[in-house]
Amino acid sequence: MSLVQLITFDPGHFHAALVQKEMLPGVDARVHVYAPLGTDLLDHLGRLAGFNNRDDYPTSWQVEVHAGPDALSRMLAEKPGTVVVLSGRNRRKIDVIVASLRAGLHVLADKPWVIDASDLPKLDTALEVARERNLVAWDIMTERYEITSRLQRSLVGDRRIFGEVDPGSPERPGVTLESVHYIIKQVAGSALRRPAWFFNAEEQGEGLADVGTHLADLVPWVLFPGQAIAPSEIEVVRGSRSTTAIGKADFQRVTGQAEFPPGATVVSGQLLHPCNNTVLYRLRGVWVWLNASWGVESLPGRGDRQFGQFRGTRSIIEVRQGEAERYIPEVYIVPRGPDLTEAIQRWQEQAQEEFPGVSVEAVRGGYRLEIPEPLRTGHETHFTAITRRFLSFVQTPGSLPAWEWANMRAKYHVTTHGVRLARAAN
Repeated sequence: MSLVQLITFDPGHFHAALVQKEMLPGVDARVHVYAPLGTDLLDHLGRLAGFNNRDDYPTSWQVEVHAGPDALSRMLAEKPGTVVVLSGRNRRKIDVIVASLRAGLHVLADKPWVIDASDLPKLDTALEVARERNLVAWDIMTERYEITSRLQRSLVGDRRIFGEVDPGSPERPGVTLESVHYIIKQVAGSALRRPAWFFNAEEQGEGLADVGTHLADLVPWVLFPGQAIAPSEIEVVRGSRSTTAIGKADFQRVTGQAEFPPGATVVSGQLLHPCNNTVLYRLRGVWVWLNASWGVESLPGRGDRQFGQFRGTRSIIEVRQGEAERYIPEVYIVPRGPDLTEAIQRWQEQAQEEFPGVSVEAVRGGYRLEIPEPLRTGHETHFTAITRRFLSFVQTPGSLPAWEWANMRAKYHVTTHGVRLARAAN
């Protein structure tokens, strides 16, 4: 079997490099990068060089750089590889995806694929082209690989513990998911440098359209595993938006630029970044509330935070990450009446094959899962797992489950229409 050859196009986000954090079987060590000459390209090459030169398990990538203003047309004409990797510059990403698929290239692209509801027809086109040409087009959903997400899904799927999903109400939804990300952070052991365009919501997308894609993806993945969701099964009811204020010193620290970009909204010397959103919607009759927001920088030892609650008729399954958890995500079972001791014991015994070493401890108000450290793989590690999975689809044409594309359309329906309603209400 011939080696898969990677092409990275215009890597404007550090996720593009994380796809290559490890060498993978079946992937050619020679990779091609097409991009305009600028800081985005240089930062990407610096990350790859760091992987090649690290002390533990260094990579051995050989990079051929094609720099110039005509990067896309050159890439499509030359096609030195078989898979295009995309991460960054979200506004035009769907156009590059469609063009790459039409050129016969598989696509592994970071979220989000679309940030505006007007671009949903382009998403439909991309999926149709991929289907017609037997190509793999997949977005990078790292939250599915978080151990807490996987355990939550397993518990919700056990009717002896969870029961049936509680549809809830607008005031008390059946599903609540929240995430807080931070603009200033460490990636691969170094301070993350963000491009100035990251703070342009028309380019990057608002919080729900960007990182909120993960939340919208998790809802059907947990509640209805392996089932295709149609847009007609979704009713987006309302959305909200707000800004995060970034001072000039923090802006310079994270971008390396001394001045705010032209067109930015600046009040009292602070850039107001519209990156926080909520959305309320119904999925197959279940009320869902999502909250995606950004802070400037977390306190030491905390990092990004998450909260997730799925309400069932027998129990509530939660992921919490507060002070009581030492800011480490943990999974809880909160009974809603019936005794769950026997059901939990059976689940724990059956879960050992997938989650070796996981146990359950009784705590005040319910139960908490004890998760062994080897199962707590980090965010950066998940990119390798996702790439392996993607490559398995490429090597076996037609093996990508049909529900993946249906639910991709569904989640972007939620995120883009949620932002549309938030802007209308603001």
